[in-house]
Amino acid sequence: MNQNLQYLSAALPMGSVRPQLVDGEFIPRHYHALPYAAIILEGGYEEAGESGRWRVIAGDVVVHAPFSAHRNYSAHGARVVNLPIPPYAGESQCGCIDDPERIARLAARDPIEALIEMTERWRTTTSGPIDEADVLASVLKGPNPPSIEAWSAQSGYSRHTVFRHFRAAYGVGPNRYRVEARARRAWRMIVMGLGTLAEIAATAGFADQAHLQRDVKALTGRTPAAWRRFAAMQHSFNTPETATRQHWSCVAFNRGIANP
Repeated sequence: MNQNLQYLSAALPMGSVRPQLVDGEFIPRHYHALPYAAIILEGGYEEAGESGRWRVIAGDVVVHAPFSAHRNYSAHGARVVNLPIPPYAGESQCGCIDDPERIARLAARDPIEALIEMTERWRTTTSGPIDEADVLASVLKGPNPPSIEAWSAQSGYSRHTVFRHFRAAYGVGPNRYRVEARARRAWRMIVMGLGTLAEIAATAGFADQAHLQRDVKALTGRTPAAWRRFAAMQHSFNTPETATRQHWSCVAFNRGIANP
């Protein structure tokens, strides 16, 4: 696995409350290999990532999918609890819960129970784009994104302006954003077993299977073939003998949030 992704995932304090952002703090764009939920207890912040841009406040929950990437800014600080969640082949999303402080207290002594209760309280929320950078982000993570030149011409902006505004909002250029979005989409198809690797390469918009392998490995640290083997092995674990509390917390999460 990519060493930078390993480091960020290992460094993330799970199940503990901490002042994630102080007044006026800005965290540059960074990656997380492992999925987690950020439950906002107090204050708020803006997060711009691979699923768009959200402005979250107390009671909101940001569920980060595997290999998420985002930047954060808080004008007035925020108190947050990070909760580990099961691996799932979905997208990052935003929701809200009642009584987030209760989930924080649970997480301190029993993260699995906290996950189950968070899932039971979860309500999905939606928000529209803040500006044109968010409109472009939504287009770039779609199945057939246009070139930046074509989108700029259609939107009435110069290419330079589009690049400048997008990088200011998301901490990355639109071309890199599009490449990573395509790699994530392909990774999800791989672990879900949605076709052969050649079929996935074609469906996801890669020139060929070698192109798929390069981009997926660059994002995740593993080749598509390695992920296909890993996913098959994980599926083989889902038997009645594995019906532990942790297993059922995964079931609850996938039914309640990942696949509502």
